[in-house]
Amino acid sequence: MSNAEITKYFNATEFRDIRDDLVFAVENISEPKIAIDCGCGAGADINYLASNNFVVYGFDLEEESISRCKARFKNIDNVFLSKSSFNSFSYPKASLVAADASLFFCPSSEFPGVWEKIYGCLYPGGVFCGSFLGPEDTMASPGYNPSVFWPEVAVFEEAEVRKLFENYETLRFNVHRTTGTTLLGTPHDWHIFSVVAQKPNTAVKGDAGKAPRDLP
Repeated sequence: MSNAEITKYFNATEFRDIRDDLVFAVENISEPKIAIDCGCGAGADINYLASNNFVVYGFDLEEESISRCKARFKNIDNVFLSKSSFNSFSYPKASLVAADASLFFCPSSEFPGVWEKIYGCLYPGGVFCGSFLGPEDTMASPGYNPSVFWPEVAVFEEAEVRKLFENYETLRFNVHRTTGTTLLGTPHDWHIFSVVAQKPNTAVKGDAGKAPRDLP
């Protein structure tokens, strides 16, 4: 996207409603309240988590995201921000990893290692809350130009998503298929898998949350 489109998107999402899945995830977390917001955007989820007494580590690859969030949360001492990719971010130990509509943009070649980092950073009993791009989404279609938004998108079949959570207890798994218009005003077909899952309280040695190595 152009800088103007990025700004428009952040303006539209800065004070968006918090998704039910994240509210549900927070309700299933005990101490310590430490969260990672992957692809934090304009900071809507950071604001919700910080107001619920979480220490929040937010990262995003977009400079405008980090500059906006630094200004927004400058007087809040439990929010830590970094301009990072999924692969370069140093994941602290956490009880919650939130990755809504952001793992779409983790390059497929990097995803298996990133997925292991996410599993590894979660405390036993910690919760993952996020979403994955399905093959029927406009962004996954052969005619879509991913450079309009991002150079590469990671696409998953439902069976692949379910396999990612073999070492978790799945608390919620929903498939969303809708048609409408994006915040930027373009027609779009959505195909999204949203998941809330909990790492076992007693993790099995070696169950590093392996991801499929042959992602499309």
